[in-house]
Formats: sequence, C-alpha cells, structure tokens
Amino acid sequence: MPPVHPSNSRFSGRSPRLSASRRRFLQLSGAALSGAVLTNCARNIGGGSTDASPASPASSSGGGDNTLHVYSWSTYIDDDLLKSFEQETGIKVIADIYDSNETMLAKIQAGGGKQYSIIYPSDYMVGQMAELNLLSPIDKERVPGYSDLLAQWESPSYDVDNTNSIPYAWGTTGLVYNTEVLTKPVTDWSYLWDNKKQLSGKMTLLNDVREVMGFALKSLGFSNSSKDPKQIEAAYKKLAQLKPSLSSFTTDGWRDQIVVGDLLLSHAYSVDGIDVMASNPKLKYVIPSSGATVWTDTIVIPKAAPNMDAAYKWIEYTINPETAATVLTRLKFATPNQKTLALLPQELRENPALIPPDAVLEKCEVLANVDSATDLYDRYWTQLTSA
Repeated sequence: MPPVHPSNSRFSGRSPRLSASRRRFLQLSGAALSGAVLTNCARNIGGGSTDASPASPASSSGGGDNTLHVYSWSTYIDDDLLKSFEQETGIKVIADIYDSNETMLAKIQAGGGKQYSIIYPSDYMVGQMAELNLLSPIDKERVPGYSDLLAQWESPSYDVDNTNSIPYAWGTTGLVYNTEVLTKPVTDWSYLWDNKKQLSGKMTLLNDVREVMGFALKSLGFSNSSKDPKQIEAAYKKLAQLKPSLSSFTTDGWRDQIVVGDLLLSHAYSVDGIDVMASNPKLKYVIPSSGATVWTDTIVIPKAAPNMDAAYKWIEYTINPETAATVLTRLKFATPNQKTLALLPQELRENPALIPPDAVLEKCEVLANVDSATDLYDRYWTQLTSA
C-alpha cells in the first residue's frame, strides 16, 4: 500500500469521493429489502440528488437492545451482512439509506436522525458533524483494530486521533474513457477542454459540487478545497466553458451508457471505474496527472444514539478483517486496515485503479471542509447546473 500521509499539505482537510457525494450506487438484492427498511437506494450526489424520504414508522423509534438503526450509503448494507450480524448477536438491523452526505446531515440536523446509532459519513463530513457537536467520541477500548490501521489513517486530518470516527473504506476519483475511440491516452484534466469538440455530447461529470469544482481547481493549479473567492470563481468560469459539451451531470447514470459506447468519457469514482472496465475491456480508469481526490468513508456514532451497546457490537463485527474483506471485495473498495488488506484477493491488492502507486497519490488531495466558502461553492454550482 503506497503511503498517503494526512500530514502532507495535500491532505489538509478531507477526502471524499463524495463531496456531497462519496459515493457509489449498488443495487441491493430483493432479499435485502426484507432485512432492512431501505429508503432511496441511490448514491447520486450533488444538486440533482433527491433527499431520502423520512424513515418509515417501523424505523422511527430508537428501538430496544435487540434493534439497531443504521443510516448508510446503500453500498455498505446487504442481506448477507444483516443476517450474519443478527445470527451472531441477536440484534436486528433496520437500515435507512441516504444518497449524499448533505442529505444525511440535513436529516440529522432537523432532528429526524435520533433513532440512528450508526452512520457512514465521508471524511470531510466527519469534521463538519464534529463541529456541529453531532457525534459521540469513539470509546477506543470498545473498538478492536486501531493498531491495525495503515499509518495514513492513524490520525487523519479530517479527524485527528480518530476521535469521532473509524476509517472503513477509501478510493479515488478520476476519469473513465473509451480507448478504442479516444486513441490518444487521457492523462490529465486538460484533455476535457482540449478535446471538447470530439467529446461533445459524449462526456459526463459527477453530479457533485465538490468533486467537480475540485477537479477544476486542481486543473488550474489550486487546492481542490480552496476558500479563495477568486480561485473558486476561476474554476466556475472554466467549467462554464466545458458545459456546452457535456451530456449531463450524473453520478450513476453514465455507467451503462459508457459500456455500450454511447459515452466516450466520464468523471467517476474508482469503484465504478473498476466495474465498467470489467464489463468492457476497451474502457480505462485513470487518475489525472495534476492530481485528483482521495476519499474515505467512515463509521460514526451520533451523539443522540439510542442504542450505544448495539452500535459498538456492529462496529466490532463489521470491521473484523474477515467480515470487512468480504464486503470490500464485493464493493471493490480499498481498505485502510492492514489485516483486511492482506485478506483481499491478489487481483484487487495489485490493481492500480484500486490502489494507485505512490507517485500518483503524491499529487492527490482530500476534499477539506471549506467552512464559510460552502455557500459560494453552492451558488456557482447552481449557476453551472441550471444554465
């Protein structure tokens, strides 16, 4: 595993693959629907995402010692995990699904999240939730495996000393393109602007304000989490030049289209890039040379958690290396845990699209909490996506 040191300046904040994002839609099996209350099972992020509907009556109460309410990306919950956890502990899990970090935060802030004892926010959102006093500090004596974390996650910049979160999975954000049609290798973000005529109507960007504004900032030589109004405006103006050539802003809808050839290039999370490459060997996922996003998804316990004991049992079970390796192998996510990493199949451990070499990661950066600049990002995003 190449080093990704949070102490480096490029990691001075956070890391999503989700900015409102973090991440990937995974269609759950029909059987999973009987094991959890699933709301809005999509991970489409950004301005076009639809807020998760309120929890069903069955999941609106805190529950007793034998019920655990989880609020998660759809990716991390499936029928096998729910069944095996209940068999192991006797605790029934009821899971509600959100499609973006911002959807989740809005619900928690509105008081609708008091039933949840486990949430899966992305890195930058951990810092935001901690600032809002929404998280319960992790009792490390009740969490095994901290000593097994890779060095870069022992005290990440988004949560120093892992005070409020447990790193669970990580990945990158880059570009997927059709090598048969685009015969000149795609190496950097500049390719989008240099070849926008050929790509017109055939490329998509993520429906995610921070990811899209972030890569535009990187392409200009700035941090993807800049708070400088002039730099943010410059990124918006550059994206506005690209807008007429876009097919759409979409976090999930591009995948089938690029596999069959209707699209030539898409802005994508690494896990989705790996998936589509498996479906069409002519496709390739690349991390642009000027740098991209490295994201981490975490597990946290909200301050208002009604069932703390069940929450710690869930954490202990799901971060167990054998359990985590099974889930992350299915998802094709990288792991920050050394023991889990050793249990991943060799083809995943050695896949540079999943775990890039150090030289590539050196130029990558987490998405940091931009504090007061958030409104400025959102304003430009609204202008960009509605124009």
